[in-house]
Amino acid sequence: MSDLESISSYDSSQSSNTGLEDTQPQQYIYQSVSRQSRDDLQSSINSYLTTTPTNRSSNASTNQRLKLVKTETVKSLIDMGVSSYIPNPAINAPKTSKKAIFPEEYTLETETGLVPVSTLHSLGRTNTNLSRQRTRHTLSRRNTRIASSAQHDTTLEKKITINSTSSSSSIDKQEQSFSNKVSPQQSPESFTHKIVSHFIDESDNDLESQGELNEIDPEIEFVTFVTNDPENPHNWPLWLRWVYTITLSMLVICVAYGSSCITGGLFTVQEKFHVGSVVSILSCSLMVLGFSFGPLIWSPMSDIYGRRLTYFVSMGLYVIFNIPCAIPNNIATLMICRFFCGVWSSSGLCLVGGSLADMFPSETRGRAIAFFAYAPYCGPVFGPLVNGFISISTRRMDLIFWVNMAFAGAMWIIVALIPETFAPVILKKRAAKLRKETGNPKIMTEQEAQGIEFSAMMKDCVIRPLYFAVTEPVLDLTCFYVCLIYSLLYAFFFAFPVIFGELYDYKDNLVGLMLIPILIGASLALATTFYCENVYLAIIRKRKPTPEDRLLGAMIGAPFAAAALWILGATSYKHIIWVGPASSGLAFGYGMVLIYYSLNNYIIDCYAQYASSALATKVFLRSAGGAAFPLFTPQMYHRLGLQWASWLLAFISTAMILFPFSFYVYGKGWRKNLSKTDYSFDALEEAEDEF
Repeated sequence: MSDLESISSYDSSQSSNTGLEDTQPQQYIYQSVSRQSRDDLQSSINSYLTTTPTNRSSNASTNQRLKLVKTETVKSLIDMGVSSYIPNPAINAPKTSKKAIFPEEYTLETETGLVPVSTLHSLGRTNTNLSRQRTRHTLSRRNTRIASSAQHDTTLEKKITINSTSSSSSIDKQEQSFSNKVSPQQSPESFTHKIVSHFIDESDNDLESQGELNEIDPEIEFVTFVTNDPENPHNWPLWLRWVYTITLSMLVICVAYGSSCITGGLFTVQEKFHVGSVVSILSCSLMVLGFSFGPLIWSPMSDIYGRRLTYFVSMGLYVIFNIPCAIPNNIATLMICRFFCGVWSSSGLCLVGGSLADMFPSETRGRAIAFFAYAPYCGPVFGPLVNGFISISTRRMDLIFWVNMAFAGAMWIIVALIPETFAPVILKKRAAKLRKETGNPKIMTEQEAQGIEFSAMMKDCVIRPLYFAVTEPVLDLTCFYVCLIYSLLYAFFFAFPVIFGELYDYKDNLVGLMLIPILIGASLALATTFYCENVYLAIIRKRKPTPEDRLLGAMIGAPFAAAALWILGATSYKHIIWVGPASSGLAFGYGMVLIYYSLNNYIIDCYAQYASSALATKVFLRSAGGAAFPLFTPQMYHRLGLQWASWLLAFISTAMILFPFSFYVYGKGWRKNLSKTDYSFDALEEAEDEF
């Protein structure tokens, strides 16, 4: 810490008429004082605080109270690597109405935990509605204005009021000037940036015509994590973070299991409501379709209230809506409730990735994401595997949903025990606590200082994903491949009953067992992801990585996914033992998880701070495909035959093998030429270097 420290003083007055102390803040003052002056001031404050309220009120008609709080200085921030350059927000940065001037707030650990906005202004960080990196022309005009004003005012004067504990009248308000220290290496121009906010005329028309907005109140203090902060999720013990990772992955498995639980007993729906196979399949498709719409609710809710509350509310609703699914009066009730089950439970699919990013830095996040990639593709396999035995032994549709509700209820309770992982919400609660303890209402997070408009939130959660869907060919191709793999998984659920149920005369319980090879293959893929992560870390040590470096897993897995469908078609004959078609699941499960793990990371790296919008596009398209495929898969196998139906899908999957290899070679150029904007971190940094 430097010998200069920012001091925050809180003044409150006492009414001379009532004798009651007014709790409303009168003035907040930020100044820099020497260590000796600070010690003298602290002595005065301690003396004041030990004086009885009666003696205080007799001192003057307007008594004042002062509290000192250590905050960061320009020097301490520079020592931590903070400069005038405003980096791009992290993937999990909260949404604000303006561009953030301190995006490091949620990742940086400071000594004091408080960073005054005035100090950030002194570094040259200001908030405008222009692009983060201003044009040279605007910067030149700004510096000219600052330098001109600085010639008239070489120092800033601030007032501080101190109560006397021994005098019968209040001490006169004292004027104290200060100037920020400038290192010898700093130019006069950089010095002018240090007093930027006090010399900008906010009503100046020509700057407003350039899009300049009013600056954040310089008296506000942003809250950060302190050094080795135990509340920072990145500082939690590694074993504990992995316990939470496995728990959250189980939540995803629970949600995915619920989507396919009815596939193990479709005949129970047909018997109960006297409907055909297509209508009974809708009970599965509608829940998967609900996955597309849920993120529109849960993503903004998690940004405002945090992950923990969002999980608790959404999973609670999911548990409740399983009750009418178990005891529906008619088929319409079942269908509607299944759709809403998908909407409520989708929080597990759209937020768990963010929770993992909250706990792990980007360098080690890949292994945790691998578990997340494993869960949504293996969870559906447990549905027909478990409920095939329930439906055959009991022939009860309601028992399928009671078991599903019990699983969801257990996960609801377990996930509620996981503490909040979203840093902005953690710091928001800390800021509220500090405001109460210090009496300073200007301690807050940047999200609180800037606020967030509903229209801006809707833009991020609804408009931008749709915009990406129609303007980003690279994202569309990537999402198409993810959609294909996800749809093929659900195609297996409805192709296996045709192959093993009609060809081999197996009951639903044995048909469910044929899906076990998919789980085995997925588990092998999970082990392979650790190899992929080691390769990626080796690349980081050698050079700057690109999004295309994330495609190794897809390049390994793509041939296996295609080969699985060729095997399925070639072995779907009565004279071939069941091991033949069942073994196709081994190759498919292996390729499926590797492809999803790889492409998910690729999308995140390609779209940087807009990754949440890009992932929302992926979830929408993936869920739409997963909902549609089951509706025509049985008819396709009946019309084309067991061999050609599988081979048709094999042809498509074989063509898609080219995707990861071609993108690995040409992806950077395609992102630059095909997309309207290259949003990746490396492209943004290249643009800034050119600037």
